[in-house]
Amino acid sequence: MTKSQVTYADAGVSIDAGNELVERIKPFAKATSRNGVMGGIGGFGALFDLKAANFKDPILVSGTDGVGTKVKIAQYLNRHDTIGIDLVAMCVNDLIVQGAEPLFFLDYFATSKLEVEAASAVIKGIAEGCQRANCALIGGETAEMPGIYQAGEYDLAGFAVGAVERDAILPKEVREGHVILGLASDGLHSNGYSLVRHILKQQAIDLAASQHQALADSLLVPTRLYVKPCLAAIKQGGVHALAHITGGGITENVPRILPENCSAEIKRGSWKLPAIFNWLQEKGNISESEMLRTFNYGIGMILVVDEKQQEAIISLLEGQGETVTVIGKITARQNEKVVYV
Repeated sequence: MTKSQVTYADAGVSIDAGNELVERIKPFAKATSRNGVMGGIGGFGALFDLKAANFKDPILVSGTDGVGTKVKIAQYLNRHDTIGIDLVAMCVNDLIVQGAEPLFFLDYFATSKLEVEAASAVIKGIAEGCQRANCALIGGETAEMPGIYQAGEYDLAGFAVGAVERDAILPKEVREGHVILGLASDGLHSNGYSLVRHILKQQAIDLAASQHQALADSLLVPTRLYVKPCLAAIKQGGVHALAHITGGGITENVPRILPENCSAEIKRGSWKLPAIFNWLQEKGNISESEMLRTFNYGIGMILVVDEKQQEAIISLLEGQGETVTVIGKITARQNEKVVYV
């Protein structure tokens, strides 16, 4: 008896599905093109010309991130159109804190069995995030790994590269008396979702139920992209440092931009708190200190600015659509790097 021939598809990996996905996403990637991009999707590597992007003495800045267990909520609700925006934002918001302009982005999409519709929706969201950040989607990788992921599961990682002129790298000369501005977040962004899911389980809440539609919507609001307004503020002058408020919250992220002789004094209650944080704090019985250390707690980006230029910077940021609050000041080093008053 002749044995039947075995194919890669028999093992759970479809080359044809991968090829179909590549063809679908080519228009998305093309729409993100910017000065400096060389070639398109499909090569073994992606090329970028820094000279064509008008840099004189550039320093490259790179970053990588994911969206954590927020993907579990997107998968459970079968809503995949915004999680890609989260992925881009988590990466490029990290670049701008060093004064860097995001140039290009690559994604890694791993799943058990490639579902082209879901994957296409995710990557379309990635392209939308790149467009908002003026960052080219220049390449990526799609991996089918049956046995590693369960049916219907996928995971995401993103890789972003930016550039900054050598003399413009941040942070720079942070000192006592500088003002701390907070830019409002669009809810949870992409941190703390393991705790969120724990609370949902404790409260026996099914996000797919119609009565929880508003809650589901609020949990999937994508991470805000701060690239264009923050780069505009840096260009205007008077910005000495930025901090992307992600995992670890204000408490853990602000010290990363402080010199040894300075602390950040943060005024509690000085900014408006989105309703989702009050709901989580109440339902989970979470202390304020834990909220400040786990979530962004309503502040997605912090700017440290010269006190003489704060009004001009606030005006510019508000003109770019940001909600800006003076939330504190830089003080002489105290016992704690971040002091809440």
